[in-house]
Amino acid sequence: MVNLQAAFAPSSSTPSAPIRKSFAVVGGGSSGLAALRVLLELQVASNPWDVVLLEQRRDVGGVWLPDNHKPDPPSIPETPLYPLLHTNTPVPSMTYPGFHIRPYHRRYADHFNITPWIQFNRRHWDLNGHLIVATGNNHYPHIPVWKGQDAWLAKDAQRQSNPENTRTKPERLDIVTQVSLHAAKTYLSSRSPVSWEPEGPITYKGDIANFTENVIWFSDGTFVDADVVILGTGYENLFPFLEAGGIIRTDPSARRASDDNGILQTNTRYVFPLHEHIVSLSSRLPVTALAFIGLPVFVANCPSDRIQALYAVHTMSNSSLLPSREVLLTQLDARENWIRAQGEDPYRLGHRQLMPGGHDYQDGLWRHLQRHGAVPDDGAPYVEAWRRHTVSIGAVLKRGWTRIERLGTQQEWLAGVETEEEWADLQDRIARWQTEWEEEQGIFLRKEQSLF
Repeated sequence: MVNLQAAFAPSSSTPSAPIRKSFAVVGGGSSGLAALRVLLELQVASNPWDVVLLEQRRDVGGVWLPDNHKPDPPSIPETPLYPLLHTNTPVPSMTYPGFHIRPYHRRYADHFNITPWIQFNRRHWDLNGHLIVATGNNHYPHIPVWKGQDAWLAKDAQRQSNPENTRTKPERLDIVTQVSLHAAKTYLSSRSPVSWEPEGPITYKGDIANFTENVIWFSDGTFVDADVVILGTGYENLFPFLEAGGIIRTDPSARRASDDNGILQTNTRYVFPLHEHIVSLSSRLPVTALAFIGLPVFVANCPSDRIQALYAVHTMSNSSLLPSREVLLTQLDARENWIRAQGEDPYRLGHRQLMPGGHDYQDGLWRHLQRHGAVPDDGAPYVEAWRRHTVSIGAVLKRGWTRIERLGTQQEWLAGVETEEEWADLQDRIARWQTEWEEEQGIFLRKEQSLF
């Protein structure tokens, strides 16, 4: 149960000692661990905070922690991980700044000694202090409904509706590549052009129009007889524990309005109103009461989670770092209008970053903290140059690593590579090696494909 209103209600008594702040983080994945570490770094020794991280699963890692059992539909899997998953971005680019890759989240928690503040297997709790929601955005599958799909499912017992078969867009492209190597026929249906073309014998189709008992019809008037459909339709931003506490309301058609009673809303793609995708601007709560970490998509999560955590904890513990709620709402209006000027609907775009990797967004959060003296202003941006460079060479890196796997020389390339600097150098060497080979082979691509 979440009761933030009671926690921040005015008190009639005057405390004789400084109030001891209480913080709860919900979620033990990339964003939750980032938040917990920042909380423990920034608390004042003379008046330490009460800090706890609540995780419903057996260990840290979030979506990267494998699920040891396969759920029966309609139960939702604990993670969208699947066998032979290939990330759509180079692994080094996804690390927490200063902490390079290996068995990652558990090692991160152990290295910074934050595990004593984590409670595992916690599905029920009462909270009455500052709350940081770090539950991620890849848990509740978005499952469209098409005309005739029930008849198609009923035709064959093997055609079962299974939440485990729902994936994000990058996962969809990875899976279709793997499936095409074994299936007799593989079709990729998409309402818009794909950002990069998967390999393999794949037939491209438009949007699905409807199902019949035997076939699937597409918007171009063609149809196919398929045995299995894997949805790459993504996930929904849902927060049942906040909804139960009256903090947020779910409405797929919701837009900001004057009659929202000051409650947060999610249309399943976009949580609003939030300052910088982080700070709750609900009029029912102080601006310092509730924050979200990990909502942005099309970003390298760990670096984004780290700066979001710094921003959240600094502003929650020091209200002078932010202007009034009214000013923040005006800034949010300006941001949404800017998105409209780019030809996008902010309520459909949600928390997706328009700029590659979300690097400008992350640097913007860092500059705000620098300007207000919350972090040292040494003139350096938050995002290291090599991370930005990774986005520009990402497509050739992917092609290069695929060729390395085919040659079976992975270990030769990886030997001795441990630090961030060594990973960055490896990426540059692979990009040069692949580019030179493509030029020798006379391979000239029309355009570089986007990592995100």
